Amino acid sequence: MHLIAVGNTLAYGEFCCQFGGSHVKRRIFVGSLAAAALGTTALGSAGLYAQTAPAPQPQGAGPAPDPAAPPRPFGFDDVVAVAAALAQTDYEKPASTLTPPFKDLGYDSYRGIRFRREADPWGEIRGWGLDLLAPGMLYSEPVKLNLVENGAARPLPFDPGVFTYDPISFPADSALQPPGDMGWSGFRLRAPLNRPDILDELAVFQGASYYRVLGRGNVYGVSCRGLALGTGSAAGEEFPIFREYWIEKPNLDAGSVTIWALLDSASITGAYQFTITPGENTRVRTRVALFPRRDLDDVGIAPLTSMYWFGPSDGNVPDDYRPAVHDSDGLQMLTGTDNRLWRALNNPPTLQLSAFMDEDPQGFGLMQRDREFDNYQDTGAFYERRPSVWISPHTNWGKGSVMLVEIPVESEFHDNIVSFWKPGAPLVAGARVDYGYDAHVGATPGDIGPWAFVRETLSGKSVNNADARTFNIDFDDAIFPAGTLPEGSVTASAGRIVFPYVTHMPAQGLMRLSFEYFPQGGELAELQARLQAENGPLSETWMYRWVGE
Repeated sequence: MHLIAVGNTLAYGEFCCQFGGSHVKRRIFVGSLAAAALGTTALGSAGLYAQTAPAPQPQGAGPAPDPAAPPRPFGFDDVVAVAAALAQTDYEKPASTLTPPFKDLGYDSYRGIRFRREADPWGEIRGWGLDLLAPGMLYSEPVKLNLVENGAARPLPFDPGVFTYDPISFPADSALQPPGDMGWSGFRLRAPLNRPDILDELAVFQGASYYRVLGRGNVYGVSCRGLALGTGSAAGEEFPIFREYWIEKPNLDAGSVTIWALLDSASITGAYQFTITPGENTRVRTRVALFPRRDLDDVGIAPLTSMYWFGPSDGNVPDDYRPAVHDSDGLQMLTGTDNRLWRALNNPPTLQLSAFMDEDPQGFGLMQRDREFDNYQDTGAFYERRPSVWISPHTNWGKGSVMLVEIPVESEFHDNIVSFWKPGAPLVAGARVDYGYDAHVGATPGDIGPWAFVRETLSGKSVNNADARTFNIDFDDAIFPAGTLPEGSVTASAGRIVFPYVTHMPAQGLMRLSFEYFPQGGELAELQARLQAENGPLSETWMYRWVGE
């Protein structure tokens, strides 16, 4: 395992997500839109189109098949064929065809468009719900939706009658134009995730190749993406889009639903299959086939995007009543050689890129381990309920690196943490490459076993040495017999470590490893620490990047 520190080579001011060609501050818009749509009760107004347009009905499947040669059920190979053919053509950005009232919508107006639950295409399927999402505002590029039932795929044309419209933003005498087939912006899945009598939000697919998933008791936080291209690079990031989805009727016996997606961008196309099984830790079994249009050496597989503003490890805490504000507090890794690593996240003063080289990784993910409300004190955001996401490959990924991008931010309204797998060799134009992995989403996914895991990282200016910082690394003490005290091992790539020692805190269930760190004028250092015995490590390896001001 080798750590490459890129450090201060790039300048980056404000990080924004780009959805379909438009930049947006994720937490201001996307997060708020998901929260705004939680309710299932329609608005009081019947809506501009509600009286004239019925709920969407499945379209005809075309000519009747030859009874002697029944058609093969729709599946992953069909999307692969579309992606492979598309990769042989020049990229064409989907053209926006929005008409009023969907054209030129502001944030508040877009929030005033609500899906009518009675228009649910799965209304007769017990235990599942499918919400269709309107175009407009940031979501101007058309997204095609198809329903798959009994192996047959049927298009779902855009229908404005499935929505109600806030009469304040959409007065009855507004000048309207025939909407035409503008396409959708995405969709939302519902399932009885927390209570058997309520269809809770389970997942939402909307914006570029972004999707969010919830486990039991979670609220939205970290996002998944289909693919990352050029994240954190000086050349800028390219954002592929899911331009078409095929959504299969839920499998009631398996308790899951399968979705296929077609990815497209100037540099690459791809076919995706997601099989989502809700639960305490919801599983998204993922299959991917990629077809590069050009050689690509800056690709991110299974990318995760999150937010870390501040926490107890930061020296410059803003003037805020909350002790911590973050969606994720660490990057957890299980390497191909069974090394267990925990990289504490940071909000650095400058853009930071880290690469953790590996071969056939067993898993990695952005985790939210601190689950105590008292450590956040936010009754609106509920950061203690934000999900962790653990990526576990079920194919061999070969050589490459788990990447971590940390971008400086000055508020909680910007995603600034990205992690993904970067293949060791470039993707070659015209050559298909496949990946398979599970994304486990919930409060407790990830690698577990008989070792001490990191609970929290605390840091501040030393009270004894003006030129030093004090670090306290809290490990869970469950594996240690009563009366035993492990040794602490601490190293730094630059600067000096002084007086490391371990304290048992049985009332808190912790083993605390404390030390003083002297930067000695350095601008960047990689710190590592763990608990150990004579025969080897007893804990994860804690890692932290110290960056000078």
